[in-house]
Amino acid sequence: MVVAVQQAHAYADVLSMAGLRREHLICPVFVSERQQDDGGDAIAAMPGVSISSLKDAVLSVQRISDAGIRSIIVFGIPKSRDGDGSAAADRNGVVQHATREIKSAFGRSLDVITDVCVCQYNLSGHCGLVRNSGTVDNDSTLQVLAEISQSHAEAGADVVAPSAMMDGQVRAIRDALDRGSYAATRILSYSAKHASSLYTPFRSAAFAKKKGAIDKAGYQVSYANPRQAMREIAGDIEEGADMVMVKPGLAYLDLVRRAKERFSVPIAVQNVSGEYAMIKAAGMRGWIDEEQWKVTSLAAMRRAGADRIISYFALDVVQYLQ
Repeated sequence: MVVAVQQAHAYADVLSMAGLRREHLICPVFVSERQQDDGGDAIAAMPGVSISSLKDAVLSVQRISDAGIRSIIVFGIPKSRDGDGSAAADRNGVVQHATREIKSAFGRSLDVITDVCVCQYNLSGHCGLVRNSGTVDNDSTLQVLAEISQSHAEAGADVVAPSAMMDGQVRAIRDALDRGSYAATRILSYSAKHASSLYTPFRSAAFAKKKGAIDKAGYQVSYANPRQAMREIAGDIEEGADMVMVKPGLAYLDLVRRAKERFSVPIAVQNVSGEYAMIKAAGMRGWIDEEQWKVTSLAAMRRAGADRIISYFALDVVQYLQ
């Protein structure tokens, strides 16, 4: 979007007052093994966001790096799934392959964060292993998450980001990383990940053939219980998390502020796909000023105390930052 010079200066001033800088931004990157994604197809529910093929991943990240963003988070889309999501821990899996290529190209100039979960790799779409009873098996999932994290660290990930919301996942991952001589690999835990329909556009990209809602309220945080969110964050820090996250963003900034005031580790927030889609949809119809709301959203997250912000608007907003 072309923005008048005077307006661009105004946005830069707003973001400067909020204290937002380039190093606070984390740009999401979708990398796919599927043949249908070879052309870098756009995600229908997320206009302006594309899925990269493995062969184009470095080119996609080059654009992000050239803009001055120094952190990305990689989400993988495998070519096939099975009941246990076994491809997630494959040393030659999509995230592992992409991470090796990206780190080889950019080295220490770019922090690579990797999403650690099984939901994009199994048949159920749940964040844990689902047994015959139809329930998520928390304890069995922990070993899988640990193996995934080790494989990501081996591939060169600077940070692993467990998003499964399984009890004990941070401790299991920290222990596995330390045993595997990856003590320097940091953990960004999705500690306060709330059950929300705002993840639907993301799922439409990751689960092209998955229909219907996936109820994850049994293991994700209730939006009505702030004390639960603080307990989850405190527990993950005790288990060894280097950073913690609140997700979604805009309706949960009170929790970002609470966490910032209570805990000493960096606090991240994710400006999720549904928040992105709502702003894009309203902006495309002329109902709101899209550019203003991109800036407003990220400024509000920083103002609330977020140290790191994962946002699909990162590339749009970075142009206003010093």
